[in-house]
Amino acid sequence: MKFFLIAGAVNALLSVALGAFGAHMLEGRVADKYLDTWQTAVQYQMFHAVGLMVVGILMSSSLIGTLGSLSWAGYLMLAGIIIFSGSLYVLSLTGISILGAVTPIGGVAFIVGWIMLIVAASKAL
Repeated sequence: MKFFLIAGAVNALLSVALGAFGAHMLEGRVADKYLDTWQTAVQYQMFHAVGLMVVGILMSSSLIGTLGSLSWAGYLMLAGIIIFSGSLYVLSLTGISILGAVTPIGGVAFIVGWIMLIVAASKAL
């Protein structure tokens, strides 16, 4: 529970910081398409930071508790942030287009993470 709450809060903080960095430091330094890519990374990081905090809250013994499927949901969301958003951040800064092939792996992790959250809720409620 504590891990996912902290991971979510740290990722929310990083999302805000990276969003500000992109808006103020990258404008005029990278192509507009890379600024858009950066913004996509920031948005998905924030969405899933909130998802991590939801997982942490649901892990409370007064709610769902520590179901394995709930833990999987959190770990997959965290992996998705690292792979999806991380690859887009690096792509935006470097222009290395092969990273676009890695990004969908993070997207799949996000999708499966949300599915695992559905599974956990279905089992518990």
